[in-house]
Amino acid sequence: MITAEDLIHLPYTADLTEAGIAYACRSLAYIYDRMDASSFDRLQHIVGNVAVELTLRRYLGEEGIPFGTRGVSPFTDPNRHDITLGGHRCDVKSYLIAKRGQITDIRRDPACLLQAPALVPLDQYSAGSHNDRDIYLFAFLCGLTTISQADLHAASAAGQPFYLIHPMPKPWARPSLWQPLGSLVLKSGAETILSVELGGQTENRNFLSQSVELPPRKRVQVEARFYTLAYIHAQDFSQGRIGIHSPSLDKTVVILPHQWGNIWVYGMDILLAGYITHGEFHRRASLIRTGSRTLQYGMTHTRNLALPIVDLHPLGRLFERVREWESATNSSDLE
Repeated sequence: MITAEDLIHLPYTADLTEAGIAYACRSLAYIYDRMDASSFDRLQHIVGNVAVELTLRRYLGEEGIPFGTRGVSPFTDPNRHDITLGGHRCDVKSYLIAKRGQITDIRRDPACLLQAPALVPLDQYSAGSHNDRDIYLFAFLCGLTTISQADLHAASAAGQPFYLIHPMPKPWARPSLWQPLGSLVLKSGAETILSVELGGQTENRNFLSQSVELPPRKRVQVEARFYTLAYIHAQDFSQGRIGIHSPSLDKTVVILPHQWGNIWVYGMDILLAGYITHGEFHRRASLIRTGSRTLQYGMTHTRNLALPIVDLHPLGRLFERVREWESATNSSDLE
């Protein structure tokens, strides 16, 4: 079991959000079937997950705790983590807490997190090729997000950064035929020049992006050869609509001013909670059905396996064992 004293509090910096956004944009084409094209919640959570993993790596390095990596996690699976501790895969499960009231409560009394459930989506649990000694590590990120257009404009007025994105419809992001989208043409109805970035894939399915300057009411042809187009990112607000046409699809998408979403996560605190091996989690966890209310979610959208955070093991103990394991390994290598 763990107590509030076992929670590890780590600072949050803006570069973590920037790294998370870069990852989320590149993974967007691959997760399209798991998200609603009009919802930005999924992307915000990916941003938060990446921020937590990067913070964990920084902490391990600063504390001299040996860890390994399995190379860069593929954008095709944003849920896969590649940290290893003591030779065992470490699957980081983090939760973004974005409600102001909850953040206030957690910062005032972190012990309230102990009764939250440590959740693992059942489909992820079933799909993984886990070893019983693999590790689940659970963490929380307290950070605000903009839900409405009013929230977004309030953040901008306060001088806060933002990242506007519009996910493209499925025929563009996941076309049925693998062929070029043709010479894409954009046109802006704004009164001023607008800078946008297009993100998608090449013929070889590699990530491709191109920045384009859109003068008011003039057609602009895109030079890059896109096979998919996952998103358009605008660097500033647009009071006019933006249209984009694909000759291959023979379709035009018109983006209205209110259809941009902000995926910037205004992080405050990260709390590393505890860990448990996959084998012990399997023995002790119980099923939480879809639609359940938890501290992390007003309503869960999938079935989860769960046990209370308080029933996890302290991370301090794990990190000490990792140091001992690394020391023993190095000693045997010298013999």
